Amino acid sequence: MPTALFSVSDKTGLTDLARGLYALEWDFLASGGTAAHLRAAGLPVQEVADYTASPEILGGRVKTLHPAVHGGLLARPSDKDQADLARIGARPIDLVVVNLYPFRETVARPDVTLEEAIENIDIGGVALIRAAAKNFARVVVLTAPSDYPAVLTELQNGGVRPETRRRLAVKAFAHTAAYDTAIYAYLSKATAETLELYPVQTLRYGENPHQAATLFSWVPGSGPLGGELLQGKPLSYNNILDLDAAWRAVVSFTRPTVVIVKHLSPCGIASADTLAEAYPPALASDPISAFGGIIAANRPFDEATSTRILENKHFVECIIAPGFSEGARRLLARKKDLRLLSMPDLKIEPLQEYRSVVRGVLRQGVDLGDPPESEWQVVTGRPPTEQEWQALRFAWKAVQHAKSNAIVFVQEEATVGIGSGQPNRVDCVRIAAERAGDKARGAVMASDAFFPFPDSVEEAAKAGITAIIQPGGSRRDNLSIEAAEAHDMAMVFTGVRHFRH
Repeated sequence: MPTALFSVSDKTGLTDLARGLYALEWDFLASGGTAAHLRAAGLPVQEVADYTASPEILGGRVKTLHPAVHGGLLARPSDKDQADLARIGARPIDLVVVNLYPFRETVARPDVTLEEAIENIDIGGVALIRAAAKNFARVVVLTAPSDYPAVLTELQNGGVRPETRRRLAVKAFAHTAAYDTAIYAYLSKATAETLELYPVQTLRYGENPHQAATLFSWVPGSGPLGGELLQGKPLSYNNILDLDAAWRAVVSFTRPTVVIVKHLSPCGIASADTLAEAYPPALASDPISAFGGIIAANRPFDEATSTRILENKHFVECIIAPGFSEGARRLLARKKDLRLLSMPDLKIEPLQEYRSVVRGVLRQGVDLGDPPESEWQVVTGRPPTEQEWQALRFAWKAVQHAKSNAIVFVQEEATVGIGSGQPNRVDCVRIAAERAGDKARGAVMASDAFFPFPDSVEEAAKAGITAIIQPGGSRRDNLSIEAAEAHDMAMVFTGVRHFRH
C-alpha cells in the first residue's frame, strides 16, 4: 500500500483529503497533533513516534527528524536504496502533506516576544518538504490546501502526473525559501528581499496584442487585485492597470466618492452624500475621456448609481467597488461585456510598490500621506474662504492620483479640469483650464509639486482660479506668492510633494 505522511499546522481540507486517500487504500503516518485530528475524524493513522520507535523529545522540537522518515522520503526505486530501507525497518513514503508553524502570523502580532517567534521557527517541517521535493520523481509534496482536490482527483484517475509532481516541488521550494526569508527579515529587522508571487491569470495579451502577459498575486488562490470578478469577460492587462489606479484613488477619500480613470489617469473625481450624487459631477469633469473608462467607488455600488450610468448611456469597461447590491447587479447585467470587480475591503496591500526596470526592480513605500493640516501654511495675505478651504482639501487629495506634472481644478468636491503627464507644469495648467472651460471661474487649483516659475500661477489667474494649494519649496516661491497676491488669490503650502510617474 502507498503511504502518506501528514504534519500540518493549518488543518484546512485535511480530513477530506485523508478520506479520499483512505478510499484508495493508502496508509497514514502523522505527527502527534495531526494524528489526533485524523483519529477524531475516524481515520486510522500511525503516529510517527510509534513508527520510528523514537518518541518526540524537547517538548516537540524533534518529531520527524529520523532516518526511517527521511530515508522513506529520499529513497529511490533502486535495489540498493530499497535494501537500505529494509535494513532499518523503514518503508517508502509516497506523499507528504506539510505546512509550517505560523511564523509570519506570529511575528505580525504587536505583542510578540522573541521567545514566541523562535518557538514558531519550523525545523522538521522544512526538512520534510525539502526531502520530498528533492525526490519529486517519486514523492508528491503538498504544502497548500488549495492543491489537495486536484491531486486527489489525479490519484483517483490513475496517478499524479510527472508535470504535477514537478510543479508542486517548485512550489514547495518557493514556500520554504519565503519562510526562511521571513525569519531572516524578523531576526535582522530588515525588509524581506525575496518576492513570493503566485500566478492568478494568464492574460490574453499585455498592453498590445503582440505582448504576452500574466497576472500574479502575493496570496495563493487570490482573485484580481484580491477581489472577485462578478460579471463580464476576463480582465485585460490594461483593465487591471486602470482598476488599480482607480482603486488607489477612490479609497483615499472618506466621503462617498466616484473616480473615473482612463489610461491610468483620473479624468473625474467627485465626493457627495451618496454615490448616485457623486457620479454625475465625476463624469462631467471630462465626459469625452470617460468614454470606455473605469469607474471606482468606495461604497457598495447601488441601484441608484447603476441607473444613472444606464441613463447616461456611459460606456464603461469595468466597475470596481466594495460590493454590489442585488439591484445594481440586476441592472448592470444588461451590459454583458461590463466587468464588475467586487473588493473585500478598502485596504491597499502591500504597502510597498514595485516597478521593473532594465536588469532590475525598483521598490518604494506606498505614498500614504501628508503632515496634519495644522502644519499647512497660508502664505498669502488673503487666507482661503471656508468654501475655498473645502475645495482645496479635496483638490489636494485628488491631485495625488494624477500623473505628474499634475494639476487639478476643483469646484466644491468635484474636479472640473485635470491636466497631467506633461513634461512641464504650465502646459498641465493650460490643459486643466481647457477641460474646465467656464467652470474654472471661481475654482481652486492643486499642484502635486512646487512651481519653479510664476507662469503657472499666471495661467491659473487667467482661467479664473481663486485659490491654490501646492507643496512649496522652490527657490522662487516668492515670485509665485507675489503673482498670487497680485491677482487676489489665496495660496497654501503643504510642505509635501506627491509625484506620480
